[in-house]
Amino acid sequence: MYTRTESPTHIIQEVLDNAADEALAGYAKHIDLIVYKNGSIEVRDDGRGIPTGIPAGQKLPAVELVFTQLHAGGKFEGDAYKFSGGLHGVGVSVTNALSTRLEVEVKRHGEVYQIVFVDGGKRESALKVIGACGENETGTKVVCWPDAKYFHSPDVSMNELEHLVRSKAVLMPGVSMRLMKEISHNAAIDPDTNEANFVTTEDGRLLQVKSWSYPGGFTQYMEEQYPDTAAEFEVEDSKAPIPVITGEMFVENGEGAAWAITFRPGAGGRGESYVNLIPTLSGGTHEAGFRNGIFDAIRSFADHHALMPRGIKLSAEDCWSSVNFLLSSSIKEPEFQGQTKEKLSNRDALKLTTNATYPILESWLNQNPELGKRIADMSIRAATIRSKSIQKVEKKKTSGISILPDKLSDCELAGTMEAEVFLVEGDSAGGSAKMGRDRERQAILPVKGKILNSWHIDQDTILASKEVHDVFQGIGINPHNLHNGKESDLAGLRYGKVCILSDADVDGSHIQVLFLTLFIRHAPDLIRQGRLYIAMPPLYRIDAPAKGKGKPEQKFYVADEREKAKTLSKLMKEGFQEHQLTVQRFKGLGEMNPDQLWETTLCPDTRRLVKVVMSEDEMTETLATFDMMMSSSESGQRKEWMEAKGHLVEADI
Repeated sequence: MYTRTESPTHIIQEVLDNAADEALAGYAKHIDLIVYKNGSIEVRDDGRGIPTGIPAGQKLPAVELVFTQLHAGGKFEGDAYKFSGGLHGVGVSVTNALSTRLEVEVKRHGEVYQIVFVDGGKRESALKVIGACGENETGTKVVCWPDAKYFHSPDVSMNELEHLVRSKAVLMPGVSMRLMKEISHNAAIDPDTNEANFVTTEDGRLLQVKSWSYPGGFTQYMEEQYPDTAAEFEVEDSKAPIPVITGEMFVENGEGAAWAITFRPGAGGRGESYVNLIPTLSGGTHEAGFRNGIFDAIRSFADHHALMPRGIKLSAEDCWSSVNFLLSSSIKEPEFQGQTKEKLSNRDALKLTTNATYPILESWLNQNPELGKRIADMSIRAATIRSKSIQKVEKKKTSGISILPDKLSDCELAGTMEAEVFLVEGDSAGGSAKMGRDRERQAILPVKGKILNSWHIDQDTILASKEVHDVFQGIGINPHNLHNGKESDLAGLRYGKVCILSDADVDGSHIQVLFLTLFIRHAPDLIRQGRLYIAMPPLYRIDAPAKGKGKPEQKFYVADEREKAKTLSKLMKEGFQEHQLTVQRFKGLGEMNPDQLWETTLCPDTRRLVKVVMSEDEMTETLATFDMMMSSSESGQRKEWMEAKGHLVEADI
């Protein structure tokens, strides 16, 4: 279980997300979040209420399972929610585990049920009926007391909660969202806005109430979020500001996206993205597809109207730099990086949001050509500035004397921390990578075969190996040892990321280990500074045929057997027969064509890139492990380890 530890805000968000799932499914119309002076927080909704019966094959009521066991909620059964993002299971079980007390009340079937937990999830009182309600009255109320020992600050962030509640109001038109905070009766009333009013509870507590509704939808929200938009667009000739642009597209199964964007100089690509109402603070594939759709539309418009100056090439970042946005995506089975759900990783979401953006924005630009030219001009100015900075880098590179490896296919930004180099296994894979890469930011250095085991090789003689010599020469640093906390001089480093790229099989894993051995022993400061990464190419490709007008042909890239089984199971639940699905196993990177290698392994928006981390606390243990594994004098200890641990290995042989 993982959550953010700055404050308890995230564990409250998990409960709020579950209430929002009820609203997203069409069952809840009112959601309240209340912060009390005694440190407790309440979330209540008028949805169906968490089930109180005992599920088949279980011994505990469903509501108890939801708050104590991972993946126990209704959405994990496949049909309780068509779309969901909250965690009836993982998320609220985290809330329970990190609270000193948690009370749940459920209204169902004319009765009010209650169950209470204390001390991080221990049941204080079993589920029982504590009252009656109307036969058609339903809902869930959760009150929790976060345990301060788990958080840097014991207080929730009211600003963050207000933003969450407010944003859900715009994402769910027709649902009443209220945020309440208990205040003292003699407290000075904050004349913040006329949104605030006050109510008194049955036990005499005074609550300050804020509520939101957005009849103007995304446009109204964006105008409130960026009130200075019009002022920033005022130019010398007093042209009218560019209005908020909105669009949406959903396919037959309900997946798709709704969005709104504003264009203004210096906007910086800042905004908000959501998946099934869950805020994705670190973006992900849906946001990347949205960015690509904006880029494709502006580039198409600029080309059609011959706006591009000679020698200037537009990039997605140039267009993104003048955008503020709101993006709400609906994904049936969202997959996230990490359990805090801050970054979406579904590859198919990239194409989904691109298709939901590009044709709509392109049409708007062509229907409003004067505004379109102003938008394109912002992107062209950004591209021009970027082009000049690249020319400065090129001038700096050519002014010095540097002999680079013959096999290195360098990139335009080499010498800056925006560049990255891939150390690729084999010449054939290197050829595909060269054709599929981003030539501006990505360099490719093919390495023939397996480099030598360098664990016991002297630093003075390590460069006698041509492959190792090429690696250090290409990266731009010299071999060095651990410096007892003092970093070596990496001033010559030519890339911000050094990425090991090998096949997704046992041989590829061996090559990864040999490279890690080289860098841990002879370039540890590369790891200390967070510059070393391992690229994770897929092992399988799964193709599913088109299924009606709303379900085009699909392709999935999966990393291992476990992910393959999960993807096949998902497709069969969607109605595909096993004989309809095509599974291709990649024998190596050389089998992939450049487009496949770009989409799965090189593209920053869809690739899986793992940073190599070695903290000071882990250093002794890490060095001891590598000594056991790579030292020629430790064969006996290595044999004992393999006999004891070998059965734990999941290897593709």
